[in-house]
Amino acid sequence: MEGISLGLPTLIAIALYLAGINVLGAWLGKGQKDAKDYFLGGHAMPWWAVMASIVATETSALTFLSVPGDAYRTGFTFLQLAFGYLVGRILVSILLLPGYFQGEITTAYALLERRFGVGARRFTSLIFMVTRVMAASVRLAVPAIPIALILGVPVWAAILLLAAATALYTYVGGIKAVIWIDLIQVCVYLSGATMALWVLVHSIEGGFGGILRRCMELGRPVRLFDFSWNLSEPYTIFAGVIGGAVLAMASHGADQLIVQRLLACRGLRDARKALIGSGVVVILQFCLFLAVGVGLFAFYGGRAVGPGGFATSDQIFPSFIVGHLPPLVSAYLIAGIFSAAMCSESSALNSLASALALDIVAPLMGKKHVEGKRGLVLGKLLTLFWTIVLAGLAVGFSRLPQNVPAVQVALGLASVTAGGLLGAFLLALWARKARQADALAAIGASASFMLFLWLGSKGWVPFALGKMIAWPWYSLLGSSITFGLGWLLSQRHATEDPRLTSPA
Repeated sequence: MEGISLGLPTLIAIALYLAGINVLGAWLGKGQKDAKDYFLGGHAMPWWAVMASIVATETSALTFLSVPGDAYRTGFTFLQLAFGYLVGRILVSILLLPGYFQGEITTAYALLERRFGVGARRFTSLIFMVTRVMAASVRLAVPAIPIALILGVPVWAAILLLAAATALYTYVGGIKAVIWIDLIQVCVYLSGATMALWVLVHSIEGGFGGILRRCMELGRPVRLFDFSWNLSEPYTIFAGVIGGAVLAMASHGADQLIVQRLLACRGLRDARKALIGSGVVVILQFCLFLAVGVGLFAFYGGRAVGPGGFATSDQIFPSFIVGHLPPLVSAYLIAGIFSAAMCSESSALNSLASALALDIVAPLMGKKHVEGKRGLVLGKLLTLFWTIVLAGLAVGFSRLPQNVPAVQVALGLASVTAGGLLGAFLLALWARKARQADALAAIGASASFMLFLWLGSKGWVPFALGKMIAWPWYSLLGSSITFGLGWLLSQRHATEDPRLTSPA
């Protein structure tokens, strides 16, 4: 990719945007008294703001940059996953959300403590933290590439810039600042993507219809549905609707990243509106990103991805941004990349800090360490801790060669354990004989198998099955292993778990 010079005034505008976001975050963080305010916003956030934050959290700059590159190769078939995402959200709102609003629940895994015991809470929270920080590092590394190109700095420097800019307002403002700034930033990156699509549509004769005709002339008609039963293909209607639904159930019903936002709502009804509404918005958002990718295929005349063409599909949209847009429009798109990156990273930092504080520190050292001003200080210190870990992992990931779209890497990583955690929640709901030991053994077995499967899919371990199952099926497979093994182990008990009939 060739870089461009945005000019000093435009660079100053981007700097002022980042500064303004952090000043706003500091202002929004005023009046925080304890960890409950810092991590849950006092359970007082409006549903529509939480809805926007959910969309921004799961989108990330990785989605903003990588999904158009994926559409460049596969057309609109990625949209099949978004249909499943909506189905999964509806199921979560019915099956899992009511449990989060019964009593004083502070993290997703507190629900498992109520059912199985504190050991289950610690174990599942640790799994969440390890997986989330790995996936979030990928989401941080990808947008650093075009940002480094624009600023003329090494990729590692761009990663540190993003991490520092995000950590500042997250550190000061907590979840309240994260949610409100997510609302602003989702508007920025969506309007930026709309600008890019407008330029593409007006650069091809015949508008978007001309784009579709051009794709057909280049030998790649644009498709939406793939009805094949090939389990190794990630974008089929069955992988999308079935696998995508279970993945959404895991990521939005058993993952602290999203559950934390839902707990910040004023009640169950608002949480349901925020969750289901976000599914509708995500479908519309993916339509926009995929249309950009299809437009890029026509614009570049079907240039190959590989030797003699683009190095990776993740470079296609950044190449267009920095090489074919007017400087001011490029600057706005770069602000959109910053916005998308900061949304997902701020959410990851705050959810990781809350899980470590409330699921690990509090049970081990006593609740006094997460109450009052002490809890507020602890939350901020843990935010800084995770910032350092996340930035270090992102720098490491940026140095690894990638031959698949980064969005698949991140979603695949998250899916390794997401299904296992979902299976634990289903076990808690429907396996009445299951004890804590059964749940822990089942989760551990599921996570181990899924990790081996994922490593096999990369060719890093000799496991042929890894090449035969695409990542959208991971959550379904992982949750089935957890629930199935947990249920079998529970059958050795003659009676139901005593915790179901006595105070926990």
